[in-house]
Amino acid sequence: MKLVENKKLRMTYDVLDTYSAGIELEGFEVKSLRQKLGSLEGSKVIIRGGEAFLVGAYIPPFQPANTPKSYDEHRTRKLLLTKGELQKLAIEEARESLTLHPISLYSMRNLIKCEVAVCKKLQKHDKREKVKEEIARRETRLRE
Repeated sequence: MKLVENKKLRMTYDVLDTYSAGIELEGFEVKSLRQKLGSLEGSKVIIRGGEAFLVGAYIPPFQPANTPKSYDEHRTRKLLLTKGELQKLAIEEARESLTLHPISLYSMRNLIKCEVAVCKKLQKHDKREKVKEEIARRETRLRE
């Protein structure tokens, strides 16, 4: 079940590949995400020192009065991936014009997972083609 989704990502980026990663969260962050609070807009994934991190994601506290004073809603969170996946992502991140972005945070059984995508930024003419294709698909659905 999707908890938080980055809806604008597919309009500005072309998704080449996706990975599923675990994410280290505090207890009150998990409760907040289960209430579908938070945002992934403007966030990205970086790889440093053989580890992946989610940077810029906004997760508000579940109960602000019971949250530690030092809590930062935009803090960097560690992503849990296998060594092989980390190596593949590091290679793809090093390639020019490819970036890593979170698509969504979702729950799988009792766990919160992050769907990470390898993306390439779309040019203006690519966006126009995508919109034309979407309009054509809608028209064909209406005719049927």
